[in-house]
Amino acid sequence: MGTMLDDEMLKIVKAEHHDPFSILGIHKLNEKEIVIRTFHPFAESIEIMNLNTKTKRKYKMKKIHPGGLFERVLKRKTFFKYEFLYKDKDNNIWQSRDPYSFLPVISDYDLYLFNEGNNHKIYEKLGAHPMEIDGAKGTYFAVWAPNAKRVSVVGNFNNWDGRIHQMRVLGSSGVWEIFIPLVQEGDTYKFEIKTKDNNILLKADPYAFYTELRPNNASIVYDFHKKYVWKDKDWLKRRRETNWFEKPISIYEVHLGSWKKKNGNEFMNYRELAHELVNYVKEHNYTHIEILPILEHPLDESWGYQVTGYFSPTSRYGKPEDFMYFVDYMHQNNIGVILDWVPGHFPKDAHGLGKFDGTALYEHMDPRLGEHPDWGTYVFNYGRNEVKNFLISNALYWLDKFHIDGLRVDAVASMLYLDFSRKDGEWVPNVFGGRENLEAIDFVKYFNTVTHQYFPGILTIAEESTAWPGVSKPVDFGGLGFSMKWNMGWMNDSLRYIERDPLYRKFHQDELTFSMVYAFAENYILVLSHDEVVHGKGSMINKMPGDYWQKFANLRLFYSYMFAHPGKKLLFMGNDIAQFNEWNCKKSLDWNLLDFDSHRKMLQLITDLNTLYKKNPALYELDHSPDGFEWIDYNDRENSVISFIRKGKNSDELIVAIFNFTPVVRYNYKIGVPRAGFYKEILNTDSEIYWGSNVGNQGGLYAEKIPFHGRDFSINLTLPPLAGIYFKWQKEK
Repeated sequence: MGTMLDDEMLKIVKAEHHDPFSILGIHKLNEKEIVIRTFHPFAESIEIMNLNTKTKRKYKMKKIHPGGLFERVLKRKTFFKYEFLYKDKDNNIWQSRDPYSFLPVISDYDLYLFNEGNNHKIYEKLGAHPMEIDGAKGTYFAVWAPNAKRVSVVGNFNNWDGRIHQMRVLGSSGVWEIFIPLVQEGDTYKFEIKTKDNNILLKADPYAFYTELRPNNASIVYDFHKKYVWKDKDWLKRRRETNWFEKPISIYEVHLGSWKKKNGNEFMNYRELAHELVNYVKEHNYTHIEILPILEHPLDESWGYQVTGYFSPTSRYGKPEDFMYFVDYMHQNNIGVILDWVPGHFPKDAHGLGKFDGTALYEHMDPRLGEHPDWGTYVFNYGRNEVKNFLISNALYWLDKFHIDGLRVDAVASMLYLDFSRKDGEWVPNVFGGRENLEAIDFVKYFNTVTHQYFPGILTIAEESTAWPGVSKPVDFGGLGFSMKWNMGWMNDSLRYIERDPLYRKFHQDELTFSMVYAFAENYILVLSHDEVVHGKGSMINKMPGDYWQKFANLRLFYSYMFAHPGKKLLFMGNDIAQFNEWNCKKSLDWNLLDFDSHRKMLQLITDLNTLYKKNPALYELDHSPDGFEWIDYNDRENSVISFIRKGKNSDELIVAIFNFTPVVRYNYKIGVPRAGFYKEILNTDSEIYWGSNVGNQGGLYAEKIPFHGRDFSINLTLPPLAGIYFKWQKEK
């Protein structure tokens, strides 16, 4: 018989005790005695070794339950540092400090901030953290599971047995914790959670820094923060001081797993990708890359948008420090890195966040609020402080630990509207009876406020597909606080127009010009993203009408229109080489196409457009101001021609852009221009260097003192077929 009650023993042996620390470890039995208890189902005998004595005196423990519960009562008043010597039935011997002899690591203040939703670095407390406590090396584990009956750490260090390392819950915080000696970096683990219904769940660590390669999904103990020395100090300083709204931003959107492969069909690693991508992005003059989510995800086909490891860079391409190298190398080559971030929903994988402690913890209990009908995923409960804290700290984590320059937030509309993609009766109105998700709106505003406070100079970008007002307006002025917003309206209208047969375009000129009605309502990025070249939508080149030559001419024209239109730019990989196949995340891009003139010269056009864009303030400086744009003629429907002026802050920065959306050469085409002087032709998409027919204006034209289009001067030009041309104004010498 031991000193414990039978029901207390049974709770420990069955791993059902809510506070095993109150039983196990070292305790005062009375004024003259202490008791040490431990539980290990594989041990046949255990000895206590007193580490405070020179001889390391040993005390044999008594097995008080056949399930593996041991104790020893000692006649002494004071506690001492000790270690266990274990022996199993096969005479294997091992030793370890007692996990139940250590005090909690996480402070009451940290828990208070977490429960309040304001512990911005909670990832430094929750999760798995290798450390040394009182001379013992091991790993500290902590997890939030407020409705669990019991939580244990299981892993390769305890035979995945949930009885061995049962955790304690810290008051009413819902946080469970334990320090396990000898657990080291590289060990794999999960949390075993016993629910109130006595179901056993095996969950990956929501705060894990590293995760096994799919299809395995255990978390990996990893301390990467000191494994890499950053060299991007100059970049970060410049970033802080840059007004990105008045700078050129041309983004190359990339899916790392399918941009290029090696050895047939193997993934390249982060370091290989860094060098290859830097060479490509610099050669073709992009300013930034945007990478589809590299937060850990189990399914390749989700492209990273169904995240299970929010704090883990995917192990598909290497270790966390390899991704640090990737970002750092971009910065050393003056390339910004934008990361797709997915706070709108999460998948139902058994090891993930869903029903984490047997209840709807990260999501809503009501499926009308907590499930996304389109994607078969859960929706975060933004009104729950700890969930908000999880997401906010995650955003800050990528900006802080990985020096990310911007977060592009996926599917913002699905967060803002309670009835998003839902029919009547499938959604719950807010407290005012409306369709706005008030908790999500508050979360988004808080996210944008906090990220910009901590990291001035970073960008937050919304993919928001509705006309929600003030998406990129500061929170203080009633907006959501994003830096910029994807211009989905421009994308939809202009693609619908360019896909039409040129014969019928004259009936749909409004599709081309309507975007200028709202072009300055938000800080827009014009996007031709991955979403436009999948699921049967066809590649960019295959959207174009006409024969082979006309397809390329139309696409060149369309790209030149995009780069002249107000707004920053984004092109998805493959768009710039006119890939015929739709994007397939399982395959590399069709780089062999660059063996052909038509594709190689398309890429040359993109290079030149990026170069012109970066060199000419008129094309970027006033992207978000009506002062930077002026129509010349938007109404020539009969000829399907539009013309406008782009202007810089310096009044001498002027570019006139004209676009002919028919395959007809138009001679003696007159447009009004603002000033006398020479208009130098700086771009002609019909040039032979771009695989065009080489119709043009012999380098430029002088303005004539002939009024036209309400202006005092005009130029008489030749409009090439299916082409865009830019003229840059120069003073007469």
